[in-house]
Amino acid sequence: MNEHATSTQKPTPEAPLWLLAELTYRCPLQCSYCSNPLDFAATTNNELTTEEWVDVLRQARAMGAVQLGFSGGEPLVRRDLETLVGEARQLGFYSNLITSGLGLDEARIDTLHAAGLDHIQISLQASDPDVAEAVAGSRKAYDKKLAMARAVKAAGYPMVLNVVLHRHNIDQLDAIIALCAELDADAVELANCQLYGWAHLNRNGLLPSREQLETAEATTVRWRERLSREGRDMQLLFVVPDYYADRPKACMGGWGSIFMSVAPDGAVLPCHSARMLPMSFPNARDDSLEWIWYDSDAFNRYRGEDWMPSPCRDCDERHQDFGGCRCQAYLLTGDPTATDPVCEFSPHHHLIESARREASEDKRKAAQLTPRNVHESRVFCRA
Repeated sequence: MNEHATSTQKPTPEAPLWLLAELTYRCPLQCSYCSNPLDFAATTNNELTTEEWVDVLRQARAMGAVQLGFSGGEPLVRRDLETLVGEARQLGFYSNLITSGLGLDEARIDTLHAAGLDHIQISLQASDPDVAEAVAGSRKAYDKKLAMARAVKAAGYPMVLNVVLHRHNIDQLDAIIALCAELDADAVELANCQLYGWAHLNRNGLLPSREQLETAEATTVRWRERLSREGRDMQLLFVVPDYYADRPKACMGGWGSIFMSVAPDGAVLPCHSARMLPMSFPNARDDSLEWIWYDSDAFNRYRGEDWMPSPCRDCDERHQDFGGCRCQAYLLTGDPTATDPVCEFSPHHHLIESARREASEDKRKAAQLTPRNVHESRVFCRA
C-alpha cells in the first residue's frame, strides 16, 4: 500500500477490442450457475432483429473491434446466426461461437464453417451423465455435447471445451480432464463458477470448500505434468473462484477499457453482468456505439481512478485490478462504488468470509438448486 499515490485523471479510452453479441437469452438448458440476468424473460419478445445486429457489427468493427463472440443464452436458437457469421467474416472479425452444443449438428457445423466462423467453444457440465442432468436439467444434453465436440474437431476447428466448476462437479475433475483428453481437446477452460445472475442466487449451493479447491488445483497440476510427459498439446486453464482470492480480478481488463457487450434487447454494457447494477445503460437502438463507448455516463462512470474509494485510490495495485468488479461489489455490499470485497484490504472483506461459512452449511444437491428457466425468470420479472 502507498498512502501517497494519488491520481484523479480520467483517461481517454482506447477503442474496444472485444464485442460480445449476446444474441438471445433463450436456452434449452436450465443451468443453476448461469450468469444471465434473473429477469431475462422480459427480453424474450424484444430481441434485436437481424438487420439491427448487422448494424451493431458494422459499427463495432468501424470503431476498431476485432474479436467477436456470439453468445447467449444459446446463440444457436437464432436461425439467422449464419447470416451474422457471414457478415462478421466480411467485416474482418475473428468470430467465436460460445455454445452448449444443443442445436448443433454436422450440417450446421458445415454451414457455419462456410459462412466464415473461426472458432467454436462447447460447454460441458460434468463427466458423469447424472451430475450433468442435475445441473443442466436435460438428460440428452450430455451425449449431444460429446457428439458435437467430436464433430467440431472433425470439421477442422480447434476443440475448446469450457467446464464451469462448482461444488457438485469439482470432485470429478480428474475424470473431467480425462474425458477432455479422450475427446482430443486442444484447450480446456476449467472455470470455477463466477457468482453472478443465477449463480449468485444459488451461491450457497455452488461454492466449493477450500479443501475441494486445493485438491482440484493439485489435480490440474498433475494432469499438466502428465500431458507434458506424453507430448500432448492440450492446454488446461484453471480459473480460481474470486471468493478464495486475496486480490480482486482485473474485471474485463477495466471498466469500459477493451470490452463491449450488447444484450439481446440492445442494451450496451461494459460487461455481460452489468445490467444488474442500479444504473441506466444506453441502447444500440437509440444511440451509436461510438457515442456510448466514448461519451455515455454508463461507460465513463468507473473509468479512471477518481471514482475509487479508499483503500483503492491509495493502492499501488490499482492500475492492475482497477478496483475489482463493480457487479461483485454491488451484489455483496449494495454499493457499486465499494472496494471489491474479495480484496483483503477491503473494509467489507468479512462478507467473503461469511459467504464461505454460509456455503459450508448448505447441504442441497445439484438438482435442488433453483433452475434457470423462463418460469423462474418470470417470478423475478414480477418482483
